[in-house]
Amino acid sequence: MTANLDRRRFLQALGLTGAGLVLAPSFLARALAASPTEPARRALVTVFLRGGADGLSLVPPVEDDAYQRARPTLALKFQGDHAALKLQGVFGLHPALGALMPLWEQGRLAVLPGVGLPVAPRSHFDAQDFLESGTPGRKSTADGWLNRALEDASSDAPLRAVALQPTLPRALYGNAGALAMGRLGDFRLRQGGDARQGFSALYAGAVDRALKGAGADAFEAMSRLDGARLAKLPVSPGVTYPGTPLARRLQDIARLLKGDVGLEVAATEMGGWDTHVAQGVAQGAFAKRCDELGGALAAFAADLGPRLDAVTVVVMTEFGRTVKENGNQGTDHGVGGVMLALGGGVKGGRVHGRFESLTPDHLQDGRDVPSWTDVRAPLAEALRACRPGVDLSKVFPGYSAGTPLGMFT
Repeated sequence: MTANLDRRRFLQALGLTGAGLVLAPSFLARALAASPTEPARRALVTVFLRGGADGLSLVPPVEDDAYQRARPTLALKFQGDHAALKLQGVFGLHPALGALMPLWEQGRLAVLPGVGLPVAPRSHFDAQDFLESGTPGRKSTADGWLNRALEDASSDAPLRAVALQPTLPRALYGNAGALAMGRLGDFRLRQGGDARQGFSALYAGAVDRALKGAGADAFEAMSRLDGARLAKLPVSPGVTYPGTPLARRLQDIARLLKGDVGLEVAATEMGGWDTHVAQGVAQGAFAKRCDELGGALAAFAADLGPRLDAVTVVVMTEFGRTVKENGNQGTDHGVGGVMLALGGGVKGGRVHGRFESLTPDHLQDGRDVPSWTDVRAPLAEALRACRPGVDLSKVFPGYSAGTPLGMFT
């Protein structure tokens, strides 16, 4: 019997169903490589803001005069109705992200302005591809940076990587097993004896006892992921998730983390950030996106409670927006953006990295926030903090880290 046929029978035996469900083809191989001696790691959760979120509105440099001049109708201020929330130095936080302020004050939320790709494609498709592959400027890379970070054969968690979105994100393409689903409630493991009997029959001929054990562990982990079981896990007392798509996805990730299924990496996304027209200031289209983002992240953190110490959340986008507003009271595709990080291992209550006044002589091509910080720098530090011993030369080939940002511990 060929290996491909074995794998196909294995997946059929599990009887996986559900809209948007994806199971990476090497899931079985990763399960068989399991080791029960792997030390505990901090889980990494990524939230991708697709569309190029305007970092100068998410975390505005309110007290930079050049920012105020460049955006006569879009600049936020520290005074008046719906004023920006004071952070550090010249920086504030968009008022619709106010749900995150307690995390900032607790030292659990950090921000990094002027972060982005070392190339400037200004194309959503190319920028997202370069960011998720982890190889800026190289289109031939077949796998993603998150998947390469999982390519160690020592983990004993067959369900290490899950994406709560309809399709597997580019960052999780590769040889390490990864699962994607639109909603946790859509995931069902076929009930009754057929699945277990089929699974047992598949491994009945295995001679190696370790092979049988790893296979059984994989099936047990899949059983734990049954949506019906996890749906019964209550939200922490006093926590209410907003009724938004991102909040529902983060709630499902919280269920996986609280359900002890061995989750190490989770990814999800949020669209709607391509604000060329009528972006709005403290209210409007952009503010609505901020309100959804802030409310979802705050509920997620509150729901996890003490478990948040074992979880690091990184919020990123493919690029920022132009410094000057356009004629439609919006912003166009730029270069440097902003990154948010919260949770365990984050040196919060601080604005990290480099920032210079947004005068034309400091801008890329005279119009954009530069990528003063290569996006691979904070991602590498987050990985090192969450997965001690990770081989960053394989995760980000060709990248040489400079002075540490000190954003993670």
